[in-house]
Amino acid sequence: MTKVQLVQLAHARSGDKGDTANVGVIAYDMEHYQLLREHLTPEAVKSHFGEMVKGDVERFELPNLGALNFLLHGALGGGGTMSLMNDAQGKVFSTGLLRMEIDVPDEVAITTAGRGRVPEGWSP
Repeated sequence: MTKVQLVQLAHARSGDKGDTANVGVIAYDMEHYQLLREHLTPEAVKSHFGEMVKGDVERFELPNLGALNFLLHGALGGGGTMSLMNDAQGKVFSTGLLRMEIDVPDEVAITTAGRGRVPEGWSP
């Protein structure tokens, strides 16, 4: 097993629903959807964001799309019109989640190496 950033396996989009950030994660390849399901549990996502997410994390599965959708409750400091946060609409939560590291089989790490958009020189 090898640790890789999620960005090698998926892309993501995020936005806001009041005080809740909404993050969709979509596998590049359908055969990696099971890895996403296994590793991106609500508990793991909440742990990844730490104190940024004050409430619960809910996960919704969309297997026909190879996607997972997460609701991060209490993540936006009251929401777009009330929050003093720099990202009150939750647009960068997707980028943050794509930096999460997960364990994958060595062959998956090899075949997905260099995929996604990781800034040169960036490290966790």
